[in-house]
Amino acid sequence: MPPTRPFLVFGVVVFGLLITIVSATATATIDGSQSKQRFREAPQFYNSEECPKIVSTEFEDDDHQDVSLPSSALDPDSVLVCSDEAVHVAMTLDLTYIRGSMAAILSVLQHSSCPQNIYFHFVISATRSNASELHTTISSSFPYLRFDLYPFDDSAVAGLISTSIRSALDCPLNYARSYLANLLPLCVGRVVYLDSDVVVVDDISTLYNFNLVDDKVLAAPEYCNANFTTYFTPTFWSNPSLSVTFADRHACYFNTGVMVIDLNRWRAGDYTRRIEEWMELQKRMRIYELGSLPPFLLVFGGNIVPVDHRWNQHGLGGDNFRGLCRDLHPGPVSLLHWSGKGKPWARLDANRPCPLDALWAPYDLLQTPFALDS
Repeated sequence: MPPTRPFLVFGVVVFGLLITIVSATATATIDGSQSKQRFREAPQFYNSEECPKIVSTEFEDDDHQDVSLPSSALDPDSVLVCSDEAVHVAMTLDLTYIRGSMAAILSVLQHSSCPQNIYFHFVISATRSNASELHTTISSSFPYLRFDLYPFDDSAVAGLISTSIRSALDCPLNYARSYLANLLPLCVGRVVYLDSDVVVVDDISTLYNFNLVDDKVLAAPEYCNANFTTYFTPTFWSNPSLSVTFADRHACYFNTGVMVIDLNRWRAGDYTRRIEEWMELQKRMRIYELGSLPPFLLVFGGNIVPVDHRWNQHGLGGDNFRGLCRDLHPGPVSLLHWSGKGKPWARLDANRPCPLDALWAPYDLLQTPFALDS
């Protein structure tokens, strides 16, 4: 017998044992529902030395002298959420897209120079009794994360939603971005809104601190080469009282999956109500086809601060019908966005990934059957 034979036999036995273990684990995963997905704990990320220190507002000491207490002396979450030095990120959170959300959170933290100064605001459905499960999922993978969950009353918007070209766009939670100013604490004056199908590969504070000049409410990458007329129906464009909406505005398409929002200006201008008015009109006469995007375009199109395209390399999920593979737009990349029908985790699981899905995979925290605990 050749000398390598015993090692070969040993390897076959070990491999068989691994297959048995993996098969049992895989069976448990397949039999489970989406809500039973398990995620690994992410590494903890720390601030660089240049990061601003988070301090509380001023308090009076026993001698009635104004003093400023460090965040460690108080509840860190309470101090951070209202601090001017905090970076606020808002996302929706549900079990359907939780895997994408976990990857997005990890990417934001990993590429931030001041990750401990980031506060996450997660909007969840108030009508589904899974708040504790979502909280546990986030806390288990990110035990150090500063965040809050905000229940969103689906019924408040459900009656305003019209069917669109893709059923996923009709979910009430998809419209929660219009209600952030009402949901988040009043002390939060600015927020970056992110969809769950993004990966950030740059410092989120760069986007967060973008200059909203001329009292603008919103900043986002604009795409003026897109055919803007296709986002509204012939009924809209043929009605002079409606099409005049854009008469004095150089309106361009922008994607609402990545936005910087001044919440104080939003509240002052009652922009939630303005969006709802267009949704009410849509219920009476069909003026658009594409979910929550057109009302934003009607209210803000041509009146936003344009952000460099690097902050939303969108469309990586393909179109809304087939979700075919797409390439990156020319230029640098700070944020990858799998908007469209195809999601990277679904394509990877189906063994039909697009080339760019490999850029999402390193941020996937799903505990797979092959990730055996040591």
